[in-house]
Amino acid sequence: MGVKEFFHKRSLRYKDNVRTNAAELTLKESLFPIFLVTILFFLWGFSYGLLDTLNKHFQETLHITRARSSGLQAAYFGAYLIASLGHAAWILRHWGYKATFVFGLFLYGIGALIAIPCIIAKSFGGFCAAIFIIGNGLGSLETAANPYITVCGPPKYSEFRINISQAFNGIGTVVAPVMGSYVFFAFDDKRALENVQWVYLAIAVFVWSLAIVFWLARIPEITDADMAFQASETHANVDDKPFRKQYRLFHAAFAQFCYTGAQVAIAGFFINYVTERRPNTDSPLGSKFFAGAQAAFAVGRFVGTGLMHYIKPRWVFLGFLSCCVIFIVPSITQDGDVGMAMLYIVLFFESVCFPTIVALGMRGLGRHSKRGSGLIIAGVSGGAVVPPLVGVVGDAKGMGTAMVIPLIFFVLAWSYAFAVNFVPRYRSIVDAFSTTEVGIRPVDADWEKGGIKSVEDKQTEKAVSTLS
Repeated sequence: MGVKEFFHKRSLRYKDNVRTNAAELTLKESLFPIFLVTILFFLWGFSYGLLDTLNKHFQETLHITRARSSGLQAAYFGAYLIASLGHAAWILRHWGYKATFVFGLFLYGIGALIAIPCIIAKSFGGFCAAIFIIGNGLGSLETAANPYITVCGPPKYSEFRINISQAFNGIGTVVAPVMGSYVFFAFDDKRALENVQWVYLAIAVFVWSLAIVFWLARIPEITDADMAFQASETHANVDDKPFRKQYRLFHAAFAQFCYTGAQVAIAGFFINYVTERRPNTDSPLGSKFFAGAQAAFAVGRFVGTGLMHYIKPRWVFLGFLSCCVIFIVPSITQDGDVGMAMLYIVLFFESVCFPTIVALGMRGLGRHSKRGSGLIIAGVSGGAVVPPLVGVVGDAKGMGTAMVIPLIFFVLAWSYAFAVNFVPRYRSIVDAFSTTEVGIRPVDADWEKGGIKSVEDKQTEKAVSTLS
C-alpha cells in the first residue's frame, strides 16, 4: 500500500448523498465500531463526574458560593449548545462522523492543557473558560457518538445499543468522584490543586492518542442517504416532511433539555445536599457518597437495558422517568439518610432516560438524522440553565427546598415519555422501528468490516465484471 492510498483510505470526508450498506449492518458487523465509539462514552462520563466533584472542591479552596460554582456547569453544558447546533453539526453534515470524533477529541485535549495554567493561577474564571473548550469538544463527541451508536446496527436494537454504551458513561461517573475523594479532598489545598493539574495533563495525552486511533481505524460512515433508506424500509417515512415540521423531534429536544438540566443539577449539588442535610458528613465523605450514587446510576443503566429485552423501551422509559418524579419529592422534606437515599433512587431511575430520548427522538428522521441528532444533543444545554437556579435557591433557602427545581423539570420532560406511549402519532413511528428486520441478516456476503462501499460503486463493479 502506497502513501497516497494509505491517506485516501483514511479520508475524513464522505459524500452524504451516496448510499452505502452501513445502515444495514448486522450485529456482528457493528461490534468493532460500537466498541471503539463506546470508549468515548466512558470519557465524557469521567469528565462529567470530575466536574461535579470539582464543583464542591472549588467552593472550599477558592471560597466561592454555590451559585458561582455552578458556573462550571454553565460553561460546560452551555458549550454543548454551540457545538451541537454550530461547528460540530456543520462538520457532521459536511464531513461525517469520523471527522467529528477526531475534531472533538482534539478540542478536548486543547481544553485540558489550557486548564493547567488556570489551576496554577487559581483563576476560577480561567478554569471556566478551559471547561468551556472541553465542553465544546465533548459536545462535538456527543453530537456524533449518540446518533452513531443509535444507527450503527439493526434499528430494532437501537435503544439497547445506546443504553449499553451509555452504561460505560455511568462507570466513568463512578470512577471520577472516587478518585476525587482521594486525590482532591484528602490533601491540603495546594497539593490538591497540583493533583488536578496532573489529571488534566493525563487526559490531554490520552484523548489525543485516541484521536489518532480513530483516524487510523476503518469504521463505517453512515450517510443521510443510508438513513433515508432505513426509514423507507421500516415504512416510517416521516423524513418526507421538511425539517421545520419534525414536531416529534422538537418535543424530544425539549424533553432532553428539561431532563438533562434536572439530572445535572442533582449531581452537581449532591455533595452540598448531603453535607448540609446529613449530620457529621464532610466533603471527603460526601464525595464517597456521591460515588455510590453514581454507582446506582450505572447499575440502573444495566438493569434498564436488561428490561428492554422483555419490555418495549418506551414503557421502560416512562416507568423510569415517572419514578424520578415520585422519589425526588421526599428529598425536599426529608433529611439525613432518608433524604440521601431518595437521591440514590432518583439517580438509579435517571439512568436510561437520556439515551432513550436520543434513540426514540431519532426514529424515522431519515435524511434529517444528522441535523436532528444535533438538536437533541443541544438539549444537553439544560445543564447550563437549571444548576444555577438550584444554586441560587440553595444559597437562599437550603438544599432541600432547592430540589423543587429539578422536580419541575422532570415533570416537563415526562410529557415526552407520556406522548411516545399514549399519542398514536408518536407511538406508531417508534414501534415501526421495533419490528423491522433491517440488519438482522447480512445484506452482502462480500462486505468486510471497515470496507464499506457505496451502492453505486458496487453496481459499477458488477457492470465491469459482466462486460469482461
